[in-house]
Amino acid sequence: MNVPLLDLKAQYATIKGEVEAAIAEVLESQHFILGPKVDLCEKAIAAYSACSHAIGVSSGSDALLVCLMAENIGPGDEVITTPYTFFATVGAISRLGATPIFVDIDPATYNIDASQIASKVTDRTRAIIPVHLYGQVADMDAVMQVAKERGLVVIEDAAQAIGAEYKGRRAGSIGHYGCFSFFPSKNLGATGDAGMVVTNDAQRAEKLRCLRGHGAKPKYYHRIIGGNFRLDAIQAAIVSAKLPHLDNWTAARQRNAKRYDQLFREAGLPLGLPAVVTDRHIFNQYVIRVSDRDELQAFLKTKGVGTEVYYPVPMHLQDCFAYLGHAAGAFPESERAAKETLALPVYPELTESQAQYVVECIGEFFGQTVGAPSSDRSHAVAE
Repeated sequence: MNVPLLDLKAQYATIKGEVEAAIAEVLESQHFILGPKVDLCEKAIAAYSACSHAIGVSSGSDALLVCLMAENIGPGDEVITTPYTFFATVGAISRLGATPIFVDIDPATYNIDASQIASKVTDRTRAIIPVHLYGQVADMDAVMQVAKERGLVVIEDAAQAIGAEYKGRRAGSIGHYGCFSFFPSKNLGATGDAGMVVTNDAQRAEKLRCLRGHGAKPKYYHRIIGGNFRLDAIQAAIVSAKLPHLDNWTAARQRNAKRYDQLFREAGLPLGLPAVVTDRHIFNQYVIRVSDRDELQAFLKTKGVGTEVYYPVPMHLQDCFAYLGHAAGAFPESERAAKETLALPVYPELTESQAQYVVECIGEFFGQTVGAPSSDRSHAVAE
């Protein structure tokens, strides 16, 4: 059996007519940059995220960048974030000449360990970027408390967490800014790069709109130095067409995650399962933890099971951030997660038989038949 990590063709087959109609409308209008389709998408995402404003931008990476630009963050400033994330989180900080200050992760959720943030704040600290990894919101009460006490800006990297909830609040609505990615593989994906910033601050929203269009207002009159961070109308139309399906897709991902949990626990396999600690985990990824991760991944590939490692090298050990001077061992939980985590297929269209097959293959790797009493646990689980 072949079980891909993600099957976008299966999703597209169910909404093909809606997507093609949305694209056709844009083609007929010949209005491709910003415009009515982007306005409608912004309003829909703002409402979905319980925010007053949404600003469509060119990607999730540019969403982070433009938020930092809006706060005039640059050389001499420090921004606190996690080293266990996608490059864009830290890259945006460095591109502006600011210094990333890392805080290790909570080993249960893989999100920033908020209890360590206060100790990293200095007179140069300007902002905190918590990352809601894998579809689960970080401990935002603790993050916001530090930010309030020290006068810091909070930019939620919610690229993997649209619709996730923390104590009744939607991802992106808690900090001063929330950043979403509509990269095709996300729970809500476009057909190319696209992103969105949400905020409840009208003045910040206005500045973001100016910055995304080269800092011009009106056209050709440049108040500030911005960039070309505009959202394409076709991508906005596709996101809008998909948004009404998102809650059903999320529910399917949650069912798939629950099925995995049950199957793995019944099998008694020696691996760590995702910890759900917030109201609504949307399972952008379903990530297990196992000590011999690379061997398991190679074995599953031979069985036709797609997997992915998010992320094999934490940011503090990347070559481009060597100038920060962090050696191996500086952030042990991030380093351990990078060696032990593996994402399994969890997309909405995953069938029960496919999920069962994935678990059976992992059971085979551990030398036991799924459903039978465990007799061989020579591969130790990473606790």
